[in-house]
Amino acid sequence: MTKLFTAEHPSPRDTHIHLMGIGGIGVSAFARLLKARGYHVSGCDAQASELTRQLEAEGIAVQLGHDPAHLLAHGSRPAASVLVASEAVSKTHPEVQAALDAGLSVLPRMELLAQLLAASPSIGVIGTHGKTTTSSMIAVALEGAGLDPAAFVGGIVPEFGANARAGQGPFVAEVDESDRRFAQLSCETAVFTNAEDDHVGGNQATYWETVEEQHEGFAQFVSQAKRVLYYADWQGLEGRNLDHLVAGCAEQLSYGISQGCTYRAENLRRDPAGTSFTVTCRGEVLGEARVSLPGHHNAMNALAALAVTHLYGGDFNRAAQALAAFKGPGRRWQHIGELHGAQVVDDYAHNPTKLHAAVQAAQQTGRRVRVIFQPHRYLRTQQSWPRLADALMDADEVMVLDIAAAGETPIEGIHAQLIVDRMSGGGHAGARYWPQRGDVVDYLRRTADQGDIIVTMGAGDVWQLARQLVEPADDPLSPLKEAR
Repeated sequence: MTKLFTAEHPSPRDTHIHLMGIGGIGVSAFARLLKARGYHVSGCDAQASELTRQLEAEGIAVQLGHDPAHLLAHGSRPAASVLVASEAVSKTHPEVQAALDAGLSVLPRMELLAQLLAASPSIGVIGTHGKTTTSSMIAVALEGAGLDPAAFVGGIVPEFGANARAGQGPFVAEVDESDRRFAQLSCETAVFTNAEDDHVGGNQATYWETVEEQHEGFAQFVSQAKRVLYYADWQGLEGRNLDHLVAGCAEQLSYGISQGCTYRAENLRRDPAGTSFTVTCRGEVLGEARVSLPGHHNAMNALAALAVTHLYGGDFNRAAQALAAFKGPGRRWQHIGELHGAQVVDDYAHNPTKLHAAVQAAQQTGRRVRVIFQPHRYLRTQQSWPRLADALMDADEVMVLDIAAAGETPIEGIHAQLIVDRMSGGGHAGARYWPQRGDVVDYLRRTADQGDIIVTMGAGDVWQLARQLVEPADDPLSPLKEAR
């Protein structure tokens, strides 16, 4: 296996790394980090996207489609010496097979992340929820504190204008448990937000067969870190389960609002725009903090970021100021605009816990909460539709779209109407299934009021509706218009 970032490896300028699936949020971040380190970087993807266009503007060559010819020398570009590909890509794929036949190193994405984590002091953020926001906040706080972090994030961080940051300080990485190889990685500080039953079951190549198996992966990752900082208030991280998940780590630190937390948020003051609180470490006041995002979960994510900054010797007040100005990564409580005075927000929430947190955040604004929800994957909906329905009950109005298949084959009897029927049966008068997305946009354009907050929720393409809502209704050039 090729080892990058080592003294034994040839100069980065002599190394051409080609990345398959470069338009993905994770692989594009790798491309940016590798280019910043001086490597010759190229990539390919099935289709062009905003991300691939941004990479090309940054000087990274992107080819459309997959072809062994991508690995050959072309113009000033040397022949590839390393191919980075997802573990889900078959070894018989023509591009991968050509690399193997040519004696190139084929590097799985998780192995690349492992090498990045090992190359410098590193913070790996794990957990079922909150990884992208917490990783973003840690990077922003470290930068604000003057520690010049590098970062690998599963979303666009507005402060960086990208999903990655090249820096000489600690390396902050979002580590996704949907890839089973994550458990083999090690880092200096593991930030553990929570553990639930997501990315479990079905025939996805990288999913876990059982929750217990997934939790073993979390425990293994934690045991390989120098220290773990875990969210002590998470109901699933308590008693014997907590002991099992974090006991393998030599140094165990906690954050939350409970008595006994190493890092504690006290005197929380909530308002429509966010939460202010006092941060203490082992009873000693570090200072005042604020997060300009509603929802208790965002206050806890910010607390984790400030705890990490303190662990790495950063200036608390400067870090707190940076977080107070932080507006969130893309698709995580992202303010899109207004419609007739109503706030329009987009959020990646797609499982019950995330939906519940997003609804609570919307309620904190004091506005009427109107949700457009797109269920994600048939298997996930089959596993959790009652909990999805229950998580949405506190919203004033819920418009449920068809399930985003994400490549899955439909499952007989699994339909968005299940969620609506359960909500209606539970007494919710404002839940309805909308088969035509354009009708949702028309309806909200007629009925939106300045006292509303409209939140699009889901991991599919529901974000498009949020942008349609804030556009002029008669704009014929809008790229987000869709046929009925």
